[in-house]
Amino acid sequence: MKALGLDLGNASLGIAISDQHGMLARGVENFRFKADDLVAAKNKVLDILQLESVHVIVLGYPKNMDGTIGKQAQQSEHFKNMLRDNTDIPIVLWDERLTTKMASSMMIDQNLKRKKRKKTLDQSSAVILLQSYLDSKK
Repeated sequence: MKALGLDLGNASLGIAISDQHGMLARGVENFRFKADDLVAAKNKVLDILQLESVHVIVLGYPKNMDGTIGKQAQQSEHFKNMLRDNTDIPIVLWDERLTTKMASSMMIDQNLKRKKRKKTLDQSSAVILLQSYLDSKK
């Protein structure tokens, strides 16, 4: 069961993918787009789906710490609907609270410079959220 993990930001999309068995997530890309140009982000995902045999899309769902739905989570819901209009692949909204903080901490521990961290932060977050999803299915 191959899965695609997505961490959607305002101007970037972190992309991760699992192995064929749905065991291990790895980073693919940190796709940059013009602020709030979700069409470009959607088209990037559709391009990947043409190349990869994906069984499920796991889209980060950034709830507020108190569990409420804020502006970013609403944007993820909107993006999910955009994707659903263009593919039959199931799309799961996955709670991604603290994944960005975890990814940032890991990168700092690896002594990556701030510029490098900024370039790959969403991709690393996508790996963490996808791995969390995969681990929950074991």
